[in-house]
Amino acid sequence: MHVVTAIIPDRVEVFDLVTALQVFAVVRLGDHTPGYDVRVCGSGDTSAMARGQVAFGLRPSQTLASLDDADTVLIPSGQPPYEREQWMLDPIRRAAARGARIASLCTGAFALAATGLLDGQRATTHWLACAELADRYPEIEVDPTVLFVDNGPVLTSAGSAAVIDMCLHMVRCDYGAEIAANAARYLVTPLQRNGGQAQFIPRLPSPDDRSALQPVLEWIEQNLERPLMQTEIARAAGMSVRTLQRHFQDQLGTSAQQWLLNARLDRARQLLETTELSIDHVAEASGFGTAVTLRRHFTRQVGTAPRAYRNTFR
Repeated sequence: MHVVTAIIPDRVEVFDLVTALQVFAVVRLGDHTPGYDVRVCGSGDTSAMARGQVAFGLRPSQTLASLDDADTVLIPSGQPPYEREQWMLDPIRRAAARGARIASLCTGAFALAATGLLDGQRATTHWLACAELADRYPEIEVDPTVLFVDNGPVLTSAGSAAVIDMCLHMVRCDYGAEIAANAARYLVTPLQRNGGQAQFIPRLPSPDDRSALQPVLEWIEQNLERPLMQTEIARAAGMSVRTLQRHFQDQLGTSAQQWLLNARLDRARQLLETTELSIDHVAEASGFGTAVTLRRHFTRQVGTAPRAYRNTFR
């Protein structure tokens, strides 16, 4: 039987851990036998945490020796600083060296990154921690938009519920779509969700009111439904196009065109969430002009189609 073992850091985030274990535990094969032997190992008693708050005490059922025959090793989230659990790193490396599949859950990606197993590869983690992961490990290509990344023997998931998506994906790889679909049905969750975690990232806040760009940003917001050219924006700001671009890069870290696109997408998201306007009218009101243009930009940036986004968040 395929053995799935979670190696838990001190003060483990309980949602990641229990969610992943539950996905594998509910899998049943055609003869109704379990598809996985699910285990938990650690260095000793610890606390199960709910976003940093102690939920209950936790005693792993297995010692670290149980990693020796694990086919899949799960690394759930701990508490920052995430790499402090140095005792985990060598056991994880040894498991990978003998061919075990290694999968990090949410910010468990930091411990996985510390092992070196993600070097030169694409990875993800909770969108709140993606910038930090990329900063600490520049050799990793961090993608903040996806629900999970499958590099074959090494996988990483985005935050919280994205753990379900990745684990169901692993079940599908192990036993096929039908077995995975049955597990998803038991869990009352889709086998595969549309889009990535980009659709869950909050809209960017407005810059500080003291910003020299604040007046022109407000003007853009008030005129989003119009086709706005750089020259017109620069004229509204009382600057040359070159000076406008320099201010955007210095103060907002992006170009005026990209900020305008993000503002249009924010308007579209707001309208999809809060109104019954048709997709055509949403496209017009947010300045994209046509539903085709809205759909192209929305799918590329948010990771899902406007209609699917509305169905999820309205």
